[in-house]
Amino acid sequence: MRFFSDNAATIHPHVMAAITAADMLDTAYAGDAWSQQLDGRLSALFETDVAVLWVPTGTAANCLALAALCPPHGGIVCHRDAHIHNDEGGAPEFYTHGAKLFLADGDGAKMTPDTIRTVIDAIADDVHRVQPHAISITNATEYGRVYQPHEVSEIGTLAKACGLGFHMDGARFANAMARVGCSPAEMTWRAGVDALSFGFVKNGAMSAEALVFFKPELAAVTQYRRKRAGLLLSKGRYLAAQILAMLDDDLWLANAKAANDGATKLAAAAAAGDRLVHPVEANEVFLRATPEEAVTLRAKGFDFYDWAAGEIRLVTAWDSPADAVGLLADALREL
Repeated sequence: MRFFSDNAATIHPHVMAAITAADMLDTAYAGDAWSQQLDGRLSALFETDVAVLWVPTGTAANCLALAALCPPHGGIVCHRDAHIHNDEGGAPEFYTHGAKLFLADGDGAKMTPDTIRTVIDAIADDVHRVQPHAISITNATEYGRVYQPHEVSEIGTLAKACGLGFHMDGARFANAMARVGCSPAEMTWRAGVDALSFGFVKNGAMSAEALVFFKPELAAVTQYRRKRAGLLLSKGRYLAAQILAMLDDDLWLANAKAANDGATKLAAAAAAGDRLVHPVEANEVFLRATPEEAVTLRAKGFDFYDWAAGEIRLVTAWDSPADAVGLLADALREL
């Protein structure tokens, strides 16, 4: 019974069927009928004109977005626990050709205008200092916390006032949206976001993420960066087909709600024992557990990650079996 990562979730049947349906001769790279639909479909979802590039990984989406927003001599403000800092193997620096990451603080890996100001106000406007050019936030965060639209908007206002680009790492954007219930537009461009890494792999797709530019002109040069990085797949129609399938009837949102609901059930069981490290707002549950208790849970057939000292992480997915979630909730109550 696996609760270690939504990256390992199965492919949704509708997505698998879409991949099969795309298995026909068409134009190579991004000129196929499926890829050509992405701008229109996602423009409708976000209620504004967007330019969309498919990529195979979230790392690629994040780093191509940052390269579009920050020059090699610039810097990007992110949380010190951000995925782009801790879990992408130096890819942001690689894709941007050397941009610096400035690390900010904030509870639950959420930044605020004040914590961002603390970083950028300390940087003198001097040729000897790397200057900030962009802000990157993660929604939902690395600790499963969700930015509300007004919180994103406050950071967007700061970004605009300081002349900074604004990127959102949305590997679990769907989970954040399922929690908040606002429109995708309110959470992104209306709040000042310039580029979104819209994640699908964790949520029922196989190998497709959407890089969404709310400033469509940013996509023009990014197409060349995508090719230069070796990410322009010749059979891109299979990636585009996955994204389109996830958009059908808001499957992306339904899947995320299912994952969130599983986490909510686990959180209720953990809260009874005062084990929650962070409020559960998406599909990640961080718990206090001794090494002995972790062994006990594993002996009952549950798989999960050890986190910080005395903590474990449980992650639910769109396909987490209800009976497995129930058994884990019972096991948590028994600890």
